[in-house]
Amino acid sequence: MQRFNMRNPYILVALVFAGTAALPQAQTPAALRNANGLQLLVASENTQPVLRIVVPGIPHAQRAIEVLFPEHVTVQKHGSADSRHLYLYRPGNQGNPIAWRQAGQALQYEKDFPDGIHLLARATLQSDGVLFHYELENHSDTSYDMATAITDPRLMSVFHDVRLERTYVHTQNGFELLASETPARLTMPLKQWLPDRYMASYTWPVPAHLVERRNDGITYYSRSRPVDEPLIATVSEDHQWVVASFTRTTGNVWSNPELTCQHVDQYVPLPPQGKAVLEVKILILRGSLDEVLKKVVAQRFELD
Repeated sequence: MQRFNMRNPYILVALVFAGTAALPQAQTPAALRNANGLQLLVASENTQPVLRIVVPGIPHAQRAIEVLFPEHVTVQKHGSADSRHLYLYRPGNQGNPIAWRQAGQALQYEKDFPDGIHLLARATLQSDGVLFHYELENHSDTSYDMATAITDPRLMSVFHDVRLERTYVHTQNGFELLASETPARLTMPLKQWLPDRYMASYTWPVPAHLVERRNDGITYYSRSRPVDEPLIATVSEDHQWVVASFTRTTGNVWSNPELTCQHVDQYVPLPPQGKAVLEVKILILRGSLDEVLKKVVAQRFELD
């Protein structure tokens, strides 16, 4: 379905995580706030990096959006058929705490992984959302055909959308519901609808099988037509807010509706003694899908 053996980024087996230990006296930074009242803060109940985006004026605003930062870091050596995790998120109090640093309107940290790979992860609060920036440095002589750090925003409160009734992609015909080709999802029992992944191709070919139930027990749905923008957007229950994730380019966009996550992940090469940069922007707007599209068109090629 996807290249680099990334058919299901949730079920790859993690290797033992090795990172730089945070200083015991490291303190959690204070919440950042922009002029529109949007807040970005560390979800300190988790040892591993999770950020919370607080959207003003909505029910349960403190739990509106949580972002695994990242959900995993994965590489694939040149010539190998197998990819492997350098890191895979685990909730709660596991592993060494992160040594967070605040730099202006950004929260960031650094980690060392096995085989000489170093990560700098930075999240910057902007006027219309949050920019997630990753730098992967390869201090070894190993060549990687693929490297990725997966940003995993999980939408709750008024953005939660288990039936994908308010989650959109953009096609040559305009915005369409991601799952519009599966109308039965609206009435089928949840135990039949879930668990699933719903995908839409951007640069990757549309899969031959549009519905596939795999050995992991998850049903994978694919749209029959590709999207023309690397974005996925979810409208709030009252249709006042939109949360939209986009990137410069991607193979496909997809969601796990049970979590209402938005994925626009990039997979890039990482050369020996080289560096790879990946960026994802999450827009949080009180406005319309058309306003989201204007911002994506204006900002997309500014991203790495």
